[in-house]
Amino acid sequence: MTLDEIKQLIEFIKSHELSEFELEHDGVKIRIKSGLSHHVVTVPHAAAPPVSAAPVAAPAAAAPAAPVAPVADEGGELAIVKSPIVGTFYRAAEPGAKPLAAVGDIVRKGQVLCIIEAMKLMNEIDSEYDGEITSIYVENAQAVQYGERLFAIRPTS
Repeated sequence: MTLDEIKQLIEFIKSHELSEFELEHDGVKIRIKSGLSHHVVTVPHAAAPPVSAAPVAAPAAAAPAAPVAPVADEGGELAIVKSPIVGTFYRAAEPGAKPLAAVGDIVRKGQVLCIIEAMKLMNEIDSEYDGEITSIYVENAQAVQYGERLFAIRPTS
């Protein structure tokens, strides 16, 4: 498949509001998942010709956190920050650096909580709430899926 064909396929998927699409053609397997206006394109077969996915990659700008679901807790409601994309979770901006957020930290809305690397792009994940981080569900450098829980935040009033 050419890059133009992949672009046409992505436009088709957007126009039909599909959340996931998979195609195998001439030994090349393409799987596209959409969520929060970005697409992930994977070509898992090593024998497949290389395909540049740069035009369809998610922007490296701060990605809004996925929907936050309140969860009941003994101390009140908790907001759960979920991954808005598939990728690798990093607690710090670089190896050996101080984590961007830790349990017990007070965070502000818009503050960067972590970084998720997707297709060689570093996506900053921001807090949707002011509050205290009560849990971190993912280990550093662990792969995360779309919608997977990352943090629990006890919102401040």
